[in-house]
Amino acid sequence: MEHTFDAIVVGAGQAGPSLVGRLTDAGWKVAMVERKLFGGTCVNAGCTPTKAMVASAYAARAIQRAAEYGLPSQTLGKVDLAQVRKRKDAIVMKSRTGIENWLENMKGCTVFRGTARFIAPGTMQVNDDILHAPKIFLNVGARPTIPELPGVHEVEHLTSTTILDLGTLPEHLIVVGGSYVGLEFAQMFRRFGAEVTVVERAPKLVSHEDDDVSAEIRKILEAEGIRVETGSDCIRLAHKDGRPAIHMDCGGEGREIAGSHILLAMGRTPNTDDLGLETVGVVRDKHGFIPVNDTLETSAKGVWAIGDCNGRGAFTHTSYNDFEIVAANLLDHEPRKVSDRISVHGLYIDPPLGQVGMTEREVRERGKPALMGLRPMTKVGRAVEKGESQGFMKVLVDAETSQILGASILGVGGDEAVHCILTAMYAKQPYTLLTHSVHIHPTVSELIPTVFEDLKPLT
Repeated sequence: MEHTFDAIVVGAGQAGPSLVGRLTDAGWKVAMVERKLFGGTCVNAGCTPTKAMVASAYAARAIQRAAEYGLPSQTLGKVDLAQVRKRKDAIVMKSRTGIENWLENMKGCTVFRGTARFIAPGTMQVNDDILHAPKIFLNVGARPTIPELPGVHEVEHLTSTTILDLGTLPEHLIVVGGSYVGLEFAQMFRRFGAEVTVVERAPKLVSHEDDDVSAEIRKILEAEGIRVETGSDCIRLAHKDGRPAIHMDCGGEGREIAGSHILLAMGRTPNTDDLGLETVGVVRDKHGFIPVNDTLETSAKGVWAIGDCNGRGAFTHTSYNDFEIVAANLLDHEPRKVSDRISVHGLYIDPPLGQVGMTEREVRERGKPALMGLRPMTKVGRAVEKGESQGFMKVLVDAETSQILGASILGVGGDEAVHCILTAMYAKQPYTLLTHSVHIHPTVSELIPTVFEDLKPLT
C-alpha cells in the first residue's frame, strides 16, 4: 500500500518522537517508523536501564559501608541480580510504553513497525508499505560494536545490551574496554558481588580524558577491588579449562585471565548499513556514520541524519539537541547550528565525572596562555560530610580573555555541579561571573567560585 506524508521519521529514539511531536503540532502529516523498541538506546539499553542498575549498586555499596557512618556493620553478600533486573525492567517498560502510546495517539502521526529502506528519492519501503515524503529524518541510532578480535566468534561474550538480561550474577566478569560504558558496568557488578577485571588496549583508562582524571578513576576502581589491565595491545578471546579467557599481549609474555563471563565494551556501530542509502546518494564515512552539515542535512537533498547515527555526539543530550536544531530551522526560522554546541558529557561511575568544553590536554595543544585551578574533593565540605571525598575539580580559563575554556569535576555531584560552568560558557561570560556568585552552603557547587579564585598559569 502506498502512503504520502509531509515527513518520515525513521527511529523512535531520543530525537525522533520529539521531532514528530513538533512537526504534527505544526500541522504536518508524519510517518514514524520503528523496527524494534520505542525509546531507542537510551530507554531500552542505555541511560535508563544502566542508571537504574547503577542506583541499585550504589545502594549495595552504602549497605557495605554502614560501619563507616557509625551504623551497625552489615554483611551484604552477593546481590540477587534477578531482583535488580526486575526493578530495572519495570522502569524501562514504563518509559517505553509511555513513548509508544504517545506516538500511537498523536494526531497527524501514523506509526509503522518494521525496517525502513530507501527505494527512490523521497520514498521508503516498510514491509509491504511504500511511504513517500519530501523530507526524511534518519534517527536510527547505533549498536554495540563487535570488534574483529581473534576468537571473538568462537567464545561466548556479552555486549552492553545483552548483559542487561542476565538473571544470575557472574562469578568473574572480564570487561574488555576501559571507557565510559565498560567502567560503569565494571563498578556496578563489583558492587553486586562479582569479581571484576577490566582489560584496556590503551595505556590508560578513558583515554579521551586528561591523565590525572584517568589516574584518579583507576584509583577509585582499584580501591573497590577491581583489577585493571591497561596496555593490552593484542587482545584475543580463547577458552582456558573450559572457561572464557582473555589473552592480552603480542609478545608471547603469556598475560591471560580466565573468568565466567566476558563483556565487550569497545564502542558503537551506527545502524546505517541496511537503509539503502546508496539508492539516494546519502554518503557514509568509513565507520558507517552519516556526515551532516551544521543544520544536520546529509549529502542528499531532503534527508537529515539526527542522533547517534551522524557521529556528532552519540549522547542522549546531543540527540535531543539535534531535534531542537532541526525544529528551530524548519519551524521557528531560528538559525541554530551544531557548531554552536559546547561539548559536555558524564561518566557514571561513583563518584561521577562531569566534563565540559576543552580538556587540559586540548588547552595545552592550542598553544595560547591559559590559567588552571585545581581543588581536591577532600577540601569540599559536602563531600567530606557525605563520606565521598574521592576526586577533584579542575577548571581552565583563557588568560587573555578570561573566558572559561573547560572543566572536569570528578567527585560526588560532579555531573550536576558542572552545569553552572556550562551555562556561564554558553553566556560567554568571564570566569569572574562565578567568582562573584554566592552559592548555597553546604553544596559541591559552592566550591566552584573558590576554585576559579585560585587560578594559576598553565605552564
